[in-house]
Amino acid sequence: MNISFDLDSTLIPNGIEFKTEKCSRLAKIFGIEEIREGAPKLINDLKNQGHSVHIYTTSFRTKRRIRRTLKYYGITVDRIVNQTENQLLLKSRKINSSKFPPIFGFDVHIDDSKGVGIESEQHNFKAIIIEPNDKNWIEKIVKELNTLCSYC
Repeated sequence: MNISFDLDSTLIPNGIEFKTEKCSRLAKIFGIEEIREGAPKLINDLKNQGHSVHIYTTSFRTKRRIRRTLKYYGITVDRIVNQTENQLLLKSRKINSSKFPPIFGFDVHIDDSKGVGIESEQHNFKAIIIEPNDKNWIEKIVKELNTLCSYC
């Protein structure tokens, strides 16, 4: 399965929304962002189970910057779609949505935005919406992915 993750308030905090993995001061100086506690293990577990994992964000961060942050935590992803690429493709296909994972070949998208949840219903794509403060976010994702995979 092709699984995409959002960044802001899903994997990377906008403040003190959730606990994060340890990040050295030096890494922060070089632009490494903090990442949600448990995210490296979850993503690596998903990859070890045979899933492809991607980043799909409406952030204008460069792909290089995103990849550098992920690499610091031992995470590799198959593809990164940032807002520059997202806007270009959605506009060219006349899709009126902030995100549309199927256009990039993503089977399910994990995000914190209730708006993305609404768009998933309107545009018929699969999304798992997690709250930034949900301490059981990993269990929720795993449970919902297992449900989806039983139909694969």
